[in-house]
Amino acid sequence: MLSDSIRCIIFLVVNEEDDSQESANRLNTMNMKKHILLLLFLILGIGAFAQNNNEKKQGINKNECTFTKDGKTFPLYGKVQIVNSFPDIKVQIVDSFEDLDVKIVESFPDNCGKVKLVESFPDVKVQIMESFPDLKVKIVESFPGLK
Repeated sequence: MLSDSIRCIIFLVVNEEDDSQESANRLNTMNMKKHILLLLFLILGIGAFAQNNNEKKQGINKNECTFTKDGKTFPLYGKVQIVNSFPDIKVQIVDSFEDLDVKIVESFPDNCGKVKLVESFPDVKVQIMESFPDLKVKIVESFPGLK
């Protein structure tokens, strides 16, 4: 009889240890799942942030005929003022290997490459440079636009 009681007590103690072991395993599994989800959200968040930064890169958008610099977007047509300092875009006038063909017009500068020179209220302020331009421009009489 005594041996049956001891067996019963040993069985209960072993079962309690097994239950606590299973509980610990379940807890570890849940913690691991939480860590994996946190890591996944972190990776996705960094990817989304990097993608948003790529949208603001400097350069020409050929579809919209715009130029983006320092997160600001400027049209490559319209009213242009030539300045000596604090330009929106730095431009070099070239004869070949241009980024943009520009036609200077007196009215309706509403298409890509058509520009009206103004002294006030410009759409874009441009500084003419000899080196290190943002954009290379060729002055043309016909067929203005991006290359």
